[in-house]
Amino acid sequence: MKLREVYEILDQISPFELQEEWDNSGLQVGSFNDEIKAIYLSLDISTELINSIPSNSLLITHHPLIFKKLSNLNYSSYPSNLIKKMVQKEVSLISMHTNFDKTHLNSYVAREVLGVEAKCEGFVCLFEKKGSFEEIANWVKERFELEVVIGVKAKDSISTIALTTGSGGDLIGSFKADLFLTGDIKYHTAIKALEEGLNLIDIGHFESEKFFPNALLEQLQKHQIEAIIAKTKSPLKVFK
Repeated sequence: MKLREVYEILDQISPFELQEEWDNSGLQVGSFNDEIKAIYLSLDISTELINSIPSNSLLITHHPLIFKKLSNLNYSSYPSNLIKKMVQKEVSLISMHTNFDKTHLNSYVAREVLGVEAKCEGFVCLFEKKGSFEEIANWVKERFELEVVIGVKAKDSISTIALTTGSGGDLIGSFKADLFLTGDIKYHTAIKALEEGLNLIDIGHFESEKFFPNALLEQLQKHQIEAIIAKTKSPLKVFK
């Protein structure tokens, strides 16, 4: 199969034109004329992953490897070191980032991970679930398999919850909810939420987006496209 054929199917599933202006989704490494022998799905790309897959493979990741303008290719630094390996091994790369967040990932996590029916618009999914902060926190911890729960308790009673996978702190103020589930919560974002009466639970960037391969595979199977889910590990660890 030609890479172009896969790209066109991906564009049908989640149009690349929906990505944010600052994003860089789409074809990252390779040519539309590349002949693809296998497809691998992953949240991110690493040296370990490139070494583990065969030549003439296509990687489809959530996070773009090339995000900002590259002024040079210094093979001793990231991401140039990975680009070199991919070119040498004839591995192609397509990334589906903010476009897939909007069309599939957030709704998939709400449905398949949290097991709720949510109304999703853009990056935010809203749903109803009643309980105390502690009850909801324990539920979230179990669903996302979190080692610890970090958050802001602004009030005890919860009935409406907002969800944004990845990093969604900048979206505060664009929706109404008692609790916001998102990752990468910053200190000053926490202060703002506390003062405005919004509960927060940090569900982690990796922990909330690691479901990308499963969400995309579900869609690819509808188009009779076979793909392999690659194992993904977070670079962050909890040291006790």
